[in-house]
Amino acid sequence: MIDGIVGIGGRVGLRPEAIAALEAVSRDALVVSVDVPSGLDADTGRITAPHVQADITVTFGSHKVAHLVDPAAAACGTVHLVDIGLELPPAAVESLQAVDVAALLPVPDQFAHKYTRGVVGVRAGSAAYPGAGQLCVAGAASGLAGMVRFRAVDDDPGTARAVLAAHPEVVAGEGRVQAWVVGSGGGARSADALADAVSGRVPVVVDADALAVVDRPLPVPAVLTPHAGELAQLLGVTREEIEADQLAAVRRAADRFDAVVVLKGRRTLIAEPAGRVRVNTTGVPWLATAGAGDVLAGLTGSLLAGGLAPFDAASAACWLHGVAATLASDGGPLTAGGVAGALPETVRRVLAAG
Repeated sequence: MIDGIVGIGGRVGLRPEAIAALEAVSRDALVVSVDVPSGLDADTGRITAPHVQADITVTFGSHKVAHLVDPAAAACGTVHLVDIGLELPPAAVESLQAVDVAALLPVPDQFAHKYTRGVVGVRAGSAAYPGAGQLCVAGAASGLAGMVRFRAVDDDPGTARAVLAAHPEVVAGEGRVQAWVVGSGGGARSADALADAVSGRVPVVVDADALAVVDRPLPVPAVLTPHAGELAQLLGVTREEIEADQLAAVRRAADRFDAVVVLKGRRTLIAEPAGRVRVNTTGVPWLATAGAGDVLAGLTGSLLAGGLAPFDAASAACWLHGVAATLASDGGPLTAGGVAGALPETVRRVLAAG
């Protein structure tokens, strides 16, 4: 069935006659929509009315917001873009490709040493959640920064020993860093760890338990990494409200907290306070696994320490994280540790292709 009922300039939703016509079509039919599935709002990513559920959407000139942002994106199926030679203005919502990520990655020159490449500090893990510290360090120690320093959020010596056993290249204890990652598996001591990190006046990635103590803009450049439930708590709304209008929610959070906000999900959204948003389309469903967010937080911190701006660091980290998951999965299950282990090969492939 070819769906051309309503164009992108049409009113959102479908009239009763169109709904009845759709219901008469065999449910086994392959549905191909022209530009956007009829009934969707092309500009917001929301679903507010009856619409076509497409298997394939063929669009022209440029992707629309509905093709990229959930829940609308999930109704578009596979999207095929046809270039018709349009001259387009800069987009408020964009999606990085491999060549964009290759251009962003910090690549050492012949005179580089570990300090010029950046030192990332990780305050993660605790006696209750030691694994979170190991996974966050695994993301940070993927080779994109020159050094990783580690302290458990609660200064638990057992957590530090486990991290050093798994990552002997990591340095434990105090020292100068160019960025901090705080909160993964931190528990009740996360507020103190975040305060310590912020006092260092360097950029900070705020993850997991540390998000619960953020109630105002931080005095340093920050990347906040909530999932929908955590963002709902930050904004004082329900998870259902966040999931229904993800684009508006992530922009509101970035503005309220004057920070880059990463709304993790099937299509992760990265927003900066000025309103610009990037949508990450890499990854596989198997990435929905415990500890994957810890790896992402550490990876983001390593790119911050390597000199990327918070918006670029978060965007590139999400892209690499998803591609590494695809590589680690190879069509089957994966673990968060497997994602971290696939990051060096992912970077090699991106740089070679870029």
